[in-house]
This record gives sequence, C-alpha cells and structure tokens, in this order.
Amino acid sequence: MKAPVVIWGLGQMGGAFAHALLYAGHPVHPVTRATDPAEVAAAVPEPALCLLAVGENDLADVVPRVPEAWRGRLGLLQNELLPGVYRGLGIEDPTVAVVWFEKKKTVPITPVQSTPIGGPAAALLVSALEGLGVPAHQVQRDALRDELVKKNLYILTANATALSREVAEDVTMEQLLRAHRPLVEGVARDALTIQASLTGEALPDSLLKELYETFLADPHHRARGRSAPARLARALAYADEQGLDVPALRAL
Repeated sequence: MKAPVVIWGLGQMGGAFAHALLYAGHPVHPVTRATDPAEVAAAVPEPALCLLAVGENDLADVVPRVPEAWRGRLGLLQNELLPGVYRGLGIEDPTVAVVWFEKKKTVPITPVQSTPIGGPAAALLVSALEGLGVPAHQVQRDALRDELVKKNLYILTANATALSREVAEDVTMEQLLRAHRPLVEGVARDALTIQASLTGEALPDSLLKELYETFLADPHHRARGRSAPARLARALAYADEQGLDVPALRAL
C-alpha cells in the first residue's frame, strides 16, 4: 500500500486532489470542519503529505491547528501565495502546487496549462495528477517564487480588470485582452508593482508577456470571479500601506 495522505478541506480543489491521490493508490484521510485533527493525527502520524486545501482567507486560521506531527509535511495550493506569506505562518519548506486547472461542481477538471509543483512531496502530487491526465511538472525551490508570481499576476489582473465599468460582466479572458488591451496592460503593470513589493525584488517585464500568453491559453474562461472585489480591495489596501503607485488599479 502506498503512503497515506491527509487532505484538510474537501471543497472542489481538495476533492480533485483526493480523487487523484486515491486513483494513484494513496489512502486519503480527510480533515473537515466536523473532524478533530488530533484524532486523525493519532491514526495517521506520518502521512506523506498534509495538503491544506482551504481558501486563502482561511489559511492563517488553519495553520495553528495543524498537529505538530504534520507540520513538516505540509502542502499548500492557495491563490495569492508567496514564500513570504507561508514563512510568515511558520511554514518553512512546504510542498506548493501552483494550480492551473479548474474544478467546479458537475464539471470535470479542466487544465489551463501544466501545474508546477515544488517541495518535498512534489513528485507524489505530479504523479497523482498525471494519472488523471492533468498535466503537472516538478520545479525546484528557486523557481517556485516566479511560478507563484505568475499565478498571482494572472488572477489579480483578470479579476480586477473585469470589474471595470467598461467591461461586460461575462467577459472571457480572450475578449478582455483583445477588446481592452490598454486597460489590461495598465492593471498588469500595477499588479507587477505589488508583486515586486511583496517579494522585495525587482521582477522582469517578461512576466507580463507570459501573462498575456496565458490569457489566450484559457480563452473562454470568465475573467470575473466571485472573489474579485475582495481581491481588488486587498491589493489596494496593500498599495496604500506601502505607498505604491498603482494608478490603473485605483481607477477601477
């Protein structure tokens, strides 16, 4: 029998990873709101991975509740992640999946592009996803930050731009880029400014070119997500706190 895996949270994304891991032959032990984590840890003290499949807004509340035995085995898949975020929560060397597929109720997993995964259990997750036909690949730790930045740029740029009064509510990624290119470029540059501040390093403009290519790789996806207003509010609050010049975001 293959090594067990704990998945904390069985929403759409947690369920997708649970499916992949079960299909690959790994026993999966869930932790939900109705579960006592200590009881699961007593039964599974040394899982190959404890994947925290909770929303980005819940991560800070969940991490302190993780049993000590699992703390060196954590996996993360949240949006808006950066090394500074998880290190600030006391997580030094997690397995991180930069998820580039969609999973919604009644809809199969839909890949946008290959999902990069880094960290101690990266090979396990790559193998499990590929077993379901979901493209994934392993990356080294020094490449993980840029992969996270790319995903953060994509989400903030798409969500924020789609909130503009100039843009139809049901706009797709391709429509957004082709019909509102100057607006997208302004918001993307502001998003890059925020990511550079968060990482504490200058980031290359080549990330913007890759961003626009990703828009076209997922042409029919709707740009405006349910969390778009909250995501824009967080970005502006951070820009205010740091005194960043983000005129395109402020104009939204």
